[in-house]
Amino acid sequence: MDTIFLYSAVFISLLMLVSLYRTAAGPTTLDRLMGANAMGTKTMVLILFLGTAFGRLDMFVDIALAYAMLNFISVLAASRYFLKRGLADKL
Repeated sequence: MDTIFLYSAVFISLLMLVSLYRTAAGPTTLDRLMGANAMGTKTMVLILFLGTAFGRLDMFVDIALAYAMLNFISVLAASRYFLKRGLADKL
């Protein structure tokens, strides 16, 4: 059962590279923010896999939820800031 979580974690890590590319080379600022948000979501899933591997899922769920809320609020705040300032379409 642990090998399934290991392979899943490796696969999620490889998918994070795609999000990292979108974050680094996105054509607009909002594309970069969406790439960062996707990386944060995948990081939350990796935290949950880590909790399952250590057998302490109850503790890691709290950490993952706090991280997800922080990620969501920060991306919303950044996107609102860039839209209000008119910097959303610039590189």
